[in-house]
Amino acid sequence: MDRQALSEYLEKLLPPAAVEDYCPNGLQVEGRTEIRRIVSGVTASQPLIDAAAESGADALLVHHGLFWKGDSGRLTGYRRARVARLIHADINLYAFHLPLDIHPELGNNTQLGLRLGLERTGSLDRAGLLAVGDVPGAAGAGTTLGEFARQVARALGREPLVVGDPAQPLRRAAWCTGGGQRYIEDAWPRADVFITGEVSEQTVHVARECGIGLVCAGHHATERYGVQAVGEHLAREHGLEHRFVDIDNPA
Repeated sequence: MDRQALSEYLEKLLPPAAVEDYCPNGLQVEGRTEIRRIVSGVTASQPLIDAAAESGADALLVHHGLFWKGDSGRLTGYRRARVARLIHADINLYAFHLPLDIHPELGNNTQLGLRLGLERTGSLDRAGLLAVGDVPGAAGAGTTLGEFARQVARALGREPLVVGDPAQPLRRAAWCTGGGQRYIEDAWPRADVFITGEVSEQTVHVARECGIGLVCAGHHATERYGVQAVGEHLAREHGLEHRFVDIDNPA
């Protein structure tokens, strides 16, 4: 697939103009013209870039790219090393941040919901960053916060941080992957539990004082699935070879 054609397809699939962001979405580093093999991963870290180069990838697709508003703009230290490796290997780097979070089918929120068995019914914000849906089991005997936390641990392969009464019954869930802890105030009182990746000190107090269950399952762990879904989509639609590489991150 031609690089320009892939760039146009991705920006149509994940339009950067759909949501205000604080990084450039789309092609961040230009590589070779012809693309046959894609590696995907969460963050454009040195180990992921090295893995892409060693596998002969023509393009690397990530959620967290190299450039962010507020950065100094200097290509020194680890930033220089990352860019140098991409250029030396002639790899195209594509990064999609919030546009990947909000995609209704392939996005991080939807994909996380599928793995947790959450039946997404919509969003609690205009951009689509705060998903809402029914907790599995709510129509029958119900699900408690403790039971749901164990389900999250099984699905994501790590123990989440949980705030709240384990016996609290759950009916509705709101969730925002990654660093979406600030949305807890938008989730309450329309949800019984709020799921996100990171946790801030003040978020715990808000959860306790509002009486909403809080499940923090890791920034990386909650955002592994959207980029995989996009890579698999490209493989199906355009006959590209795709491989997801998971660089473990406890955060």
